[in-house]
Amino acid sequence: MPAKLILSLDGLVLKELALSKERTTIGRKPDNDIHIDNLAVSGHHAVIVTILNDSFVEDLHSTNGTLVNGRPIEKHFLQNGDVVEIGKYRIKYVNEQAGATSGIYEKTMILKQPAAARSQRPAAEAPSTEGAAAAASVAPVPAPAVAAPPEPLPKVAAPTDEGPTGTVQVLTGPAAGRELALTKALTTLGKPGVQVAVITRRPQGYFITHVEGSSFPVVNGKILDAQPHFLMDHDVVELAGVKMEFFLKR
Repeated sequence: MPAKLILSLDGLVLKELALSKERTTIGRKPDNDIHIDNLAVSGHHAVIVTILNDSFVEDLHSTNGTLVNGRPIEKHFLQNGDVVEIGKYRIKYVNEQAGATSGIYEKTMILKQPAAARSQRPAAEAPSTEGAAAAASVAPVPAPAVAAPPEPLPKVAAPTDEGPTGTVQVLTGPAAGRELALTKALTTLGKPGVQVAVITRRPQGYFITHVEGSSFPVVNGKILDAQPHFLMDHDVVELAGVKMEFFLKR
């Protein structure tokens, strides 16, 4: 059963929509999948991207912003029961099947920040005291989102079953020394609600892409943008206050 959205206003359900498309748009213009004819809603206000059993919502630079569970977001990985707020309208995300195909994907590495980084963050953003790793179901990024960089890719071993496997090793924080083999189509890294990125395993190699959070990942001291970034052997990635090294394990 696919995930669905339930649109309501002041507690009254206005519409239910199954997430059967990769992109479900929300906004005031009639061409949106969820059409909300209200001046507080931008023409194309937000979009929900769905890949197999998983979805994330992204604000499309709207005038009044998008909230999830009362917090303003730019991009947010949705979990069952999350409520997206656009103006006075509420859109509940219902997905009881998330994780049903978790064997296809890699586990999420949820990273705790080192003490020095935690002390510099506002109390509202302090990381949880949960373990360094937790399982979550994620899904492959659609091909158009992982376009090849404009310059030719360096010649490196392709991540085939016979070739080297990409691996990340945590360098700082409580999980320092822990390794995670990137054997599946997509792996998420970071701390949900703070900063999340995904590493996708494709024929050309491994790419890291920003998913959630106001700040972007840093690779070798350089702040990335919204585009997928091709990872080289021994690149150092900084995410959610934690440094880790990407390398090809032979």
